[in-house]
Amino acid sequence: MNIVHRLRHLMLICVALATFSVAAQSVRVKEIAAVQGVRSNMLTGYGLVVGLDGSGDQTTQMPYTGQSLANFLQQYGLTLPPGANPQLKNVAAVMVTAELPPFAQPGQPIDVTVSSMGNAKSLRGGTLIVTPRRGADGEIYALAQGNLMVGGAGASAGGSKVQINHLSAGRIPGGGQVERAVPTSLHAGDTLDLGLNSNDFQTASRVTDAINKALGAGTASAIDGRVVRLNAPTDPSQRVAFLARVEEVRIESSVPSAKVVINARTGSIVMNQAVTLGPVAVAHGNLSVSVSSTPVISQPAPFSGGETVVREQASIQISQDKGSLIHMGPAAQLSEVVKALNTLGATPQDLIAILQAIKASGALNAELEII
Repeated sequence: MNIVHRLRHLMLICVALATFSVAAQSVRVKEIAAVQGVRSNMLTGYGLVVGLDGSGDQTTQMPYTGQSLANFLQQYGLTLPPGANPQLKNVAAVMVTAELPPFAQPGQPIDVTVSSMGNAKSLRGGTLIVTPRRGADGEIYALAQGNLMVGGAGASAGGSKVQINHLSAGRIPGGGQVERAVPTSLHAGDTLDLGLNSNDFQTASRVTDAINKALGAGTASAIDGRVVRLNAPTDPSQRVAFLARVEEVRIESSVPSAKVVINARTGSIVMNQAVTLGPVAVAHGNLSVSVSSTPVISQPAPFSGGETVVREQASIQISQDKGSLIHMGPAAQLSEVVKALNTLGATPQDLIAILQAIKASGALNAELEII
C-alpha cells in the first residue's frame, strides 16, 4: 500500500508539472491586446506651490512666479501697488501633470505629479493651490490641490551641500479630482476592435482562432497583423460581459521575431530567445595609445643671467594586441550564442561593433535595434 500511495503521489506531481508547463506557455488575450478607443488621456496644468521653507523661486530671475501670484491674488480682491516687486521665497511655479484613466467619472480621485519650472531648491513641505488641468483640446477635465510628498532630503551650509534623491518634483496621491468624463466608443456600433501590442500576423491568427473556438465561429476576424475585429452584443451589460470572457481566453504564446537591442550610451546588449548565429570567423584585437609627460629642468650657465626653465617632454607609445581569428560555429539557442560571444573576450563596447559586423556579414539571424 505504501508503494501504491507513492506511485499515485508521483503521478499527481507529473500531471501538475505538465499542467504548469502548458499554462506557462499560454497567455491571456488581455495581456497582449486591448480594446481600441479605451485608453487614458494626458492632463497638464500650471500652478503655484506655497508654504516652502525659503526654498522657492527667486523672483528676480523668475518673474512669471510673481506675476502668477499677483493674478491669483486678484481673484480674491487683492491688488498689488504699481511697480511692486515682492521678493518671494516660499512660492514656486510648477507644472502639474496627471493621467486620466478610461471611464473616469466626475468626483473620482486621481494621482498628481508636481514638477518645478523655475529655480526652486526644494518643493518639500509645500502645498499646491487649486490648479485646473486641461487636456489636448484645451478643456478642463480635473482639478488638483493638496500637500506634496517629496521622496528626498537635503541640507547646505558653508558652501557644502548634501542631497538625497530629487527635491524639485513630488506627488500628491489622490490630489486630483475629475470634473468631466471623456466619452468612449465602447458602446458605439456592432463591432469592437482589439489592438494587439505588437504587429504579428501569427499572433493575430491565433487570437482569432482561440476566440472563435471559445465563443463561437464568426465571433472574431483578423483585419491585419495588429487588429482583430469582434462581433459584440449591442446591449451595454452584455457587451461588458462579452469583453470579460474575451480577455480571459488563452492562446499559445508565439516566439517573437529575433531582435538584438543595443544601448550605445551605456554599452548594454539585450537579445531575445529567437536569436541564432551562423558560422562566422571573428578577429578581435585592442589598440592602445599611451601618452606620458615628463618635466625637464633647463639650468642656465653660472653668471649668464639666464633663468631656470621647466619644460615638458612628451612620450607617445602605440601598442596593439595580436588579434587571433576565432571560429564561431552555428548557434541555434540563446545560451549557445552567449557562449560563442563570450569566447571573444571583448568588452560590451567592442561587442557592439562586433555584432554590427556579424550582422553585415549575414551570420547574425536577428534584427539590430540601437537605442
